[in-house]
Amino acid sequence: MKKIAFVGALALSAFFWSCEKNEDIVANTYKLDETKSVAEWKGHLRTGYFNEGAITVQSENLTVQDGKVSGGVFTIPVSSIVNYNLPTDSVKHLLVHHLQSADFFNMAVHPNITYTITNVTSYSGTSSGSVSGANYLVNGDLTMLGKTNAVSFPAKIELNGNELKAEGTLKVDRTKWGITYASDPTLPDANFIQPDIDIHLKLIGSKK
Repeated sequence: MKKIAFVGALALSAFFWSCEKNEDIVANTYKLDETKSVAEWKGHLRTGYFNEGAITVQSENLTVQDGKVSGGVFTIPVSSIVNYNLPTDSVKHLLVHHLQSADFFNMAVHPNITYTITNVTSYSGTSSGSVSGANYLVNGDLTMLGKTNAVSFPAKIELNGNELKAEGTLKVDRTKWGITYASDPTLPDANFIQPDIDIHLKLIGSKK
């Protein structure tokens, strides 16, 4: 009888231990504040002239496990593109409409850009252009115009209570997704748009 009771106690202890371990690894879900979460962009001519602006970044399902971001999907609506630097609203609208056209992001057919996180690993490097304090390497798949390519970038990710903040910089070669407008190297410098787009992610979210 004592032996049975002992075995039962062991089984019960194992059960509660298992529950505690499972609670430890439960993933929390975070939602981005789309009024504050943006990807600031900058595109350059070969002359050095550039246009810059921003586009909204949305996510309902960023997962955090053991205090670290472990997955999620960003949705980036092409309709949210804005320009910062041009002098008048009418000129800004011309540029934005061109970026939304079939020459660039083809919003009518592909209204959203998506980025799917595949994994996030610790980072302690100092690669050129990365944000100060970058502590994670974010790896994922970027989909534009129906094409998907792997994109990785160092980021500074901070979790403070129920708040999540992330910042990262990267370059995206638009021609890999078939955006080839004004990328013919024989064009004059004033008409040649560099393939690389500079991106500065600034994300703020909270636990759902």
